[in-house]
Amino acid sequence: MTTNGNHHITCKQFLDRYTLPLSMLLGVVGFPLFRPLMPTLPSLIFLMLFFTFCKVNPIDLRLHLWHWLVLVIQLVLSVAAYYLLLVLTYDACLAQGVFVCLIMPTATAAPIIAGKLGGSIQNLTTFTLLSNIATAIVVPAFFPIVNPAAGMSFIVASSLILSKVGPLLLGPFFAAWLLRIVYNAIARHRHTGKTFMLSAKWASLPFWIWAATLVILMADITHMLLYGSWSWLTISGLCVGALITCLMQFYIGKWVGQRFPSENHGEDYHDVLINPAAAPHDTEHITRITAGQAFGQKNTTLGVWMAQTYLNPLSAIGPAAYIIWQNIFNSVQLAEASKVKSQKSKVN
Repeated sequence: MTTNGNHHITCKQFLDRYTLPLSMLLGVVGFPLFRPLMPTLPSLIFLMLFFTFCKVNPIDLRLHLWHWLVLVIQLVLSVAAYYLLLVLTYDACLAQGVFVCLIMPTATAAPIIAGKLGGSIQNLTTFTLLSNIATAIVVPAFFPIVNPAAGMSFIVASSLILSKVGPLLLGPFFAAWLLRIVYNAIARHRHTGKTFMLSAKWASLPFWIWAATLVILMADITHMLLYGSWSWLTISGLCVGALITCLMQFYIGKWVGQRFPSENHGEDYHDVLINPAAAPHDTEHITRITAGQAFGQKNTTLGVWMAQTYLNPLSAIGPAAYIIWQNIFNSVQLAEASKVKSQKSKVN
């Protein structure tokens, strides 16, 4: 496979650069075929996270100052944006859609992309847990103010969100942890001296599972847009609002990350089998990428569900559009990272 001139790229490099846009395109074109697969999403997400968490030793999960700073900025920005848009546009649906784009927790797939870009899977896994738990606490307290008609108590609303987040986030985490404990116990009993480590053959599997889930999600969004009764003016506003919030959150996350260089840059944190793209010497780059994905890559599936459950159902177009924008942004990042990696390999 070739590109312009005499530059050659391998099939793997091509897939690393263009898998996400190809997955989105496949979902749009083949939506009648892939939308019926929506019930398989929980199982795919569970497997994706299980293999991701198998790369992470739970004892390496530590809270850092930037975790709390990003979380506070997210909460303040989401509330401020909601009231500002409400005052400026008098469009409650637009304000709600943008609010959800900002308040959504970090995507469960974020550690996968961060790992391919050279970020810290461990630190982002820690923030993903923190972000989703915070969302389950904060959102039920604020949504009744945004939409009093929802009529749900804090306990009921929080329980509903936790029922969505908990099994998919904590289930694979504890399953991977249990596997690690059992494997290490058997190894000690047999005096083999081995410790649990995910095989290099399986290291990229979570990324391909995520690509499959993206095909299904895009099929569902395409069906929703084609067969729903929408105000196209409001849809346009929500799509633009989702684009602005997407770019803004990635930028703010990277800006925060640059100011908190990684403290951990040894082999334990950036082993090639754990994180193939990591650059152990570039501690500023590590946290910049990690914080950028933590703030910018969102759990859009949960966001669409929250909007449909608590707010004007039309506001769900906001997080639905965010799926497209964040994956286009990630595709650009992955393509650039792949180019840099191939250039370095030529030099070496």
